[in-house]
Amino acid sequence: MAKNAKQNAKAAYVWGVTRIALGLIFLWAFVDKLWGLGYSTCASEKTGEIARFCDASWLNGGSPTAGFLQHATKGPFADFFQNLAGNGLVDWLFMLGLLGIGLALVLGIVMRLATVFGVILLGLMYLAAIPPANNPVIDDHIIYILVLVGLLKVNDEQKYGLGEKWAKTGLVKRYPILK
Repeated sequence: MAKNAKQNAKAAYVWGVTRIALGLIFLWAFVDKLWGLGYSTCASEKTGEIARFCDASWLNGGSPTAGFLQHATKGPFADFFQNLAGNGLVDWLFMLGLLGIGLALVLGIVMRLATVFGVILLGLMYLAAIPPANNPVIDDHIIYILVLVGLLKVNDEQKYGLGEKWAKTGLVKRYPILK
C-alpha cells in the first residue's frame, strides 16, 4: 500500500471519530434541553438530581430556544432572533434538528442532509451571536461548520458507522440525497 493510501486510511478513522464526537455534541444539547440536567440549560439550578427536571427544561414547559436567543442583544440580527425566542414552531424545529443531526452523525447515515442542516442550524446560531464573545470573527459555530463540510467531503470514506450498509439500501439508491 502506498504511503498516501495509508495516510488516507488513517484519516478516515480520524474523521469517523470526529463525526461521532460532533454527533454526541448535538445529542447532548438535545438531551440537556429536553430534561434540563443541570449543565447548560439549567446550570443555575444544578443539584445533581438527574431525575428532577429544572424549570427551563422542555419537558417542564421551558423553551429550548429562549435562553440563547434572548441573549442575542447585539449585532445586526438581534431583533429578528429575539422575536423567534420561545416560538413553539421554532422550538420544535430546533429540537428535531438537534436530534436528527446528532443521530445521523453518530450513526453515519443520512450524512448529506445532516451536514447541510447542521451548517444551516449552526450558521443561524452564529448570526444570532454576532459579534462573537471571544473573537471578532470566529467562534465555535464556524469551527463546527468547517468540520461538517469536511465530513460531507469525506462521506464515502467514513469509518465507524453504518454508512456503507446504509448506502447499499434500496431507499438510498432510489434517493441518493439520503446517503
